[in-house]
Amino acid sequence: MSGKNTRGTGNSTGGRKRIVAERRYPSGGAAKPAAKKRTVKKPAARKATRRKSNTPRGPIRRLLGLIMLPFIWIFRLIWKITWRASLVGALILAAAVFYVSSTLPDDYRVLVDQRARGSVTLLDREGQVFAWRGDQFGGMITAGTVSAHLHNAVVATEDKRFYGHFGVSPRGIASAIRINLRSGRGALSGNGGSTITQQTAKLLCLGVPYDPSAWESERAYEADCRRGSLWRKAKEAIYALALEVSYSKEEVLTIYMNRAFLGAGARGFEAASQRYFGKSANEVNPAEAAMLAGLLKAPSRYAPTNNLQRARDRGETVLKLMNDQGYLTDTQHAQAIENPATLSRAAAAEAGGYFADWVMRSGPEIFTRNTTEDVIIRTSFDQDIQSATEEAMQLVFQERVSAGSTAQAAIVVMSADGAVRAMVGGRDVRASGAFNRAVQAQRQTGSAFKPFVYGAAMELGYTPNDYVVDAELCLDIPGSSRYCPRNYTNQFYGNVTLTEALAKSLNTAAVRISEAMGRENVRKIANDFGLESDLALGPALALGASESTLLEMTGAYAGILNGGSAVTPYGLVELSLQGESEPVITQEGGIGERVISRRAAQDLTWMMSRVVAEGTGARAQLPGWQVAGKTGTTQGAKDAWFIGFTADYVVGVWMGNDDNKPLRGVTGGGLPATIWQEVMARITANMTPRPLPMTNPGPAQPLISQEELQRQAAEEARRQQRAQRQQQRRDRTDGVINNLLNGLFGGN
Repeated sequence: MSGKNTRGTGNSTGGRKRIVAERRYPSGGAAKPAAKKRTVKKPAARKATRRKSNTPRGPIRRLLGLIMLPFIWIFRLIWKITWRASLVGALILAAAVFYVSSTLPDDYRVLVDQRARGSVTLLDREGQVFAWRGDQFGGMITAGTVSAHLHNAVVATEDKRFYGHFGVSPRGIASAIRINLRSGRGALSGNGGSTITQQTAKLLCLGVPYDPSAWESERAYEADCRRGSLWRKAKEAIYALALEVSYSKEEVLTIYMNRAFLGAGARGFEAASQRYFGKSANEVNPAEAAMLAGLLKAPSRYAPTNNLQRARDRGETVLKLMNDQGYLTDTQHAQAIENPATLSRAAAAEAGGYFADWVMRSGPEIFTRNTTEDVIIRTSFDQDIQSATEEAMQLVFQERVSAGSTAQAAIVVMSADGAVRAMVGGRDVRASGAFNRAVQAQRQTGSAFKPFVYGAAMELGYTPNDYVVDAELCLDIPGSSRYCPRNYTNQFYGNVTLTEALAKSLNTAAVRISEAMGRENVRKIANDFGLESDLALGPALALGASESTLLEMTGAYAGILNGGSAVTPYGLVELSLQGESEPVITQEGGIGERVISRRAAQDLTWMMSRVVAEGTGARAQLPGWQVAGKTGTTQGAKDAWFIGFTADYVVGVWMGNDDNKPLRGVTGGGLPATIWQEVMARITANMTPRPLPMTNPGPAQPLISQEELQRQAAEEARRQQRAQRQQQRRDRTDGVINNLLNGLFGGN
C-alpha cells in the first residue's frame, strides 16, 4: 500500500517517474540547465507607437496592396517594354546617323557652295559694282577667319548653346514649343528651336540635290526643303547628328555661314557683306555684323536695301543679345548703337535696275539668264548720270504732274557711239524686274520721226535753206480714203525753208518732202539708223505713224550726232568669268556703217538745233550749250517725245499712258522737253560746253516775191478745187450708171 503511494507520488527514489511533461520552472528539485542568453532589441519609438495604436493596420495594407497590384504590374511591363524599345530605337538612330554620315563628303568644303545657278556682278564704267543678279556667292569664308564680331553675332542670335549640344537641343525644342503654344500656334508652328546644325541640314536640303527634271523650279525645290512636318523634323535631326559626327563645330558653322540666304540674291555672309557694305565679311564691325546676323530671321523683310531703319532696329536686338552673352562689353555695345551700320554707295543708290535688267536680257543667255558660272560684266553704265536722270524725272513729276495722273515716262542717256550711260523705264525709277518702257514699249513716234525725212533730203543734195510749200495737201490712197494732213496749228505758212519747216514741225511740208524724196528712201534711212520695227507704207510714214522703242529712237539720233553712221545701243563692255583673267566677250563700240554723208548729218544737226533755238523744242534750251533735238506728239496726244543731244550725250524722253489713253495737256515740247532740260542741266553742271558738229548755212535767200508766193498759193487752191469737182463728176457718173444697171437687171 505504501509502495503504491510512493510510485504514485513520485517521491521515492526507487519508484518510476510519472509520465508528464517536465515543468520548465520547477519550484524545487534537480537543477535545470542554464538557458541561452538572448539579446532583446528595444523597439523603435515609431514602432512602439504603432503597437500602442488601437487602429487595425494590417487589413488596410492588404487592401491597398491588392488595389496597387495592377498598377505595379503595368508599370513593370511598361518599363520592360520602354527600355527595350529605347535600346532598339537608339540602335536604329545610331544606324541611321551612321548611314547618313557615310553619305557626306570627307571634305566639308564640298558643301559650301552647291548653287544650281551662278551669279552676275555688274560693274559701271569706272569698275564699281552697281548691281547683282542670280544667286550671288561672294567666295568662301570660314568660321575661323571671318570677323569675330560676325562669328559671335551668328552664335548669339541663332544658337547660344551651339558649342554645348550634339546637334539637337532638347532645351531649345522645349522652349520653342512653349513659346508657340503660348502664342496660340501649333507646337511646331513658328519658333522651331532649331540649332545651327539643324538649320545647316535644312540648307543642305538633307542631302537632296536640285534636279531640274524633278522640280518645276528652284523655288518649288527650296519650298520643299523648308517644310516643317514632324517626319521632316525627325529626318532633319538625324541629318544634324550626322553632320556633328562627320565635322567639327567650326566646319558646320562654316557651311552655315556660306550657304545661308541673306536677301537680295546673296548666298552666304561674304556675298551679303559685299552687297550691303561693299566690304568683306572678314572686316565688318559689330553694328554691321549684327545687321547681317539679323537677316537670318527674315532675309527679305530685314534687308537694309528694303528698309534701312527696320534693319537697324533688328541689328540693335542682336547687339543686345551679344552684350547679354558677353560677346560685347557695355562700352562696345553703346558705341555700336551710336554708330549704326550704313549701306555702301551702290547699295544705298539702288540705281540702274532697268539698265541691269536690259543688259541681262540682251547679253548671251548662257552667261546671263541661265548661267551656272559666276560672271562679271563691265558695262557702260554711269552712276552719276543715272542719279541725275532719276532726280530730274522725280522732280518734274512732283512739281508738274497732278497726283492722280497715271502717265508714265522713260529716259535713255547715250553717247554718240551707242554706249548707254543711264536708263529709266518708268516713274518708279528704282524698280527692278519691272516692265521697262525704254526698251519694251513699242509706241508711235509722231513728229520725232521727221529728222529721217529731212535726212533723206539732205542726203539727196538739198540744203537747209531750200524751200518747200506749206499749203493744203490731199493725196489719193489706193484702197483707202483721201489723205489730207493738217498742221498742229491748223494754219498754212506758204513757202518756207526746210529748216523752218522742221523747226515748226509742219506736217504738210514733211509729207511733201517725203513724197518728193520717195518713201522707200526715207524708210531705208530710218531702218539703217536702227529703227527695226515695221514702218508705215503710206504717206503717213513722214509723220511718225510707225512704232518704235525709245532705245531705238535714241540710238538713231546718236547716228546723226556722230556724223551719219548707224549705232547699235550697247551696255555690255566686257564679260569674264570670276577668277579668270581673260574676258570671254568684249565690246569696243557700237558704231556701224555710214547711213548718210557727214555733210548731210551736219546740215541736219543745224536744222535740229533751230528746233530748240526757235521752234517747238524751246523748253529744252540749255544756257551756254548748243542743243539739237526734235519734239514729237502723236495723234490724239497718246505719246509725247523729245529727243535731243549736245556734243557729248543724246537723251531720249518719252511720256504716255500704258493703256494708250490720251495725255491731258502734254505735247513733246512740253513736259518731255522739260524733263530733258532737267536731266542735261544736271549732267553738264561741271562740264565745259563744246560746239555741236554742224555747219551754219547762213541766212536763207527768198526764191520768189511775196506776190508770187500768194499767186502760187491761190493756184494751188484752185487746183485742189478742180480736182474736187472732177471727183464729184466721176461720182455722179458712177451713180447714174449704177442706177441704169439696176433698172435693167433688177439689181441682180
